[in-house]
Amino acid sequence: MNNIKNAMTDDHRRCDDIFSDVEQAVAAQEWDRAIVAFASFFEAMTGHFTAEEDFLFPAFEAASGMTMGPTQVMRDEHVQMRELMSAARDTLALKDADDYSGNAETLLIMLQQHNMKEENILYPMCDDHLKDQVTTFLSKLHQKLQ
Repeated sequence: MNNIKNAMTDDHRRCDDIFSDVEQAVAAQEWDRAIVAFASFFEAMTGHFTAEEDFLFPAFEAASGMTMGPTQVMRDEHVQMRELMSAARDTLALKDADDYSGNAETLLIMLQQHNMKEENILYPMCDDHLKDQVTTFLSKLHQKLQ
């Protein structure tokens, strides 16, 4: 994890793995396990979004001077994904596999598209603009993601 792209991509994979656990539990109709796993997923995603919104994006914006570019798009998508996660959590609590799956599928597609934009565009830009402070930055980022 010698750069922002790797650190944040690793966190994307961690969140993906937890989401996969939820999907497996729902498929097995192990509702208690699914609800617990989704709570972990929700917490991991919220932590990831918060690290970006409170820490990474402001640092990038300060270093690059871009405030209405890629970070604003990512913030807008975070809002949409938070809404989808809440809807999925609500349908999961009702043990409604069909409604949950619809919300989860939409969320998964959005997550995949969002992560690709961050991993291929935004994170490399962050590494470029924050290169002089990457070691300190990664230490702080790691603390935020814990």
